[in-house]
Amino acid sequence: MPSDRRGRASGAAASRRPPVVVSTLLGLTVSALVAAGPAVSPGGGLAAGAGGDVRLECRGAGSPTVVLVSGAGGASDEWTHLSRPAGTTPEPSPSAVLPTVASFTRVCAYDRPGTTRFDGSPGRSTTVPQPTTAAEGVADLRTALSAAGERPPYVLVGASWGGMIAALFARTEPSRTVGLVTVDGASPFLRAALTPAQWSAWMDKIRATDTGKGLEVPDYPASLRELADAPALPRGLPAVVLTSDHPWDLRLGVGGSTWPAWLAAQDRLARDLHARHVTHTDSGHGIAVEQPGLVTDAVREVVDQVRHTGTPAPGRGSDRPSPRTGRAPGAD
Repeated sequence: MPSDRRGRASGAAASRRPPVVVSTLLGLTVSALVAAGPAVSPGGGLAAGAGGDVRLECRGAGSPTVVLVSGAGGASDEWTHLSRPAGTTPEPSPSAVLPTVASFTRVCAYDRPGTTRFDGSPGRSTTVPQPTTAAEGVADLRTALSAAGERPPYVLVGASWGGMIAALFARTEPSRTVGLVTVDGASPFLRAALTPAQWSAWMDKIRATDTGKGLEVPDYPASLRELADAPALPRGLPAVVLTSDHPWDLRLGVGGSTWPAWLAAQDRLARDLHARHVTHTDSGHGIAVEQPGLVTDAVREVVDQVRHTGTPAPGRGSDRPSPRTGRAPGAD
């Protein structure tokens, strides 16, 4: 939600992208092709089509399958790299989120269209028209998982803008979703927490990042409407909300710091999800690369709960008590 790795304001759309075809590479990495052509069986060669290539990397074994959804503009390396010390360029690490989660269950991460890797190279998925909404992100993810043969149930893990995609996936795919973790995730309550002038300035800042070159530009207003219109999350869905505690700012130039609004919106998100809210993270916005152990612990908690109960059950306590509000996100 702040500046992404390209230095532009993160934010969440044109209709696009018909059905998906897929191939398997080395048995671990699948390339789901968003194309109008015929399906290709897993294990076949890389299929060509009129659409684009969406790269989905999966490792490990076990159920449920954890699905990692990166922040705006961020490729799948958000989950395979660490920033040590914090603020330095992230490097690949076996202690990162994806390889660690793969030690105890199946886990997948993917490059959304228009994303960029930490080394500045483009993500491995074909660009598409921008801006993009959370619903389009859900549609891409749903078809990529299906084409790759990655079976539910899923635990969705979303960082920043990816948190909004993950939450909408959980609302629209309740029979396939058994858990949710947000990693300083985009809160649908941020609009109400900011002043009107701040929200307007932020939307202007995001729109200005659309250079017409296909880099990801989230359409937040449309995505908030999609969330508001979506069904409520299933009651008792295991959930954890991780929130940064090193102050950062959207740098809007109006209305003072946005940090207090961010914290307020995170607290409302945790209450709405009836989630355990981890507020002591010793991290800035990039929790996955700064404190991957916290993300892994949250994922393991949800996975263990799903395995022990067999069905979603109420959340397990919190740093802050967070009763479910029952209100539709984005409704205010």
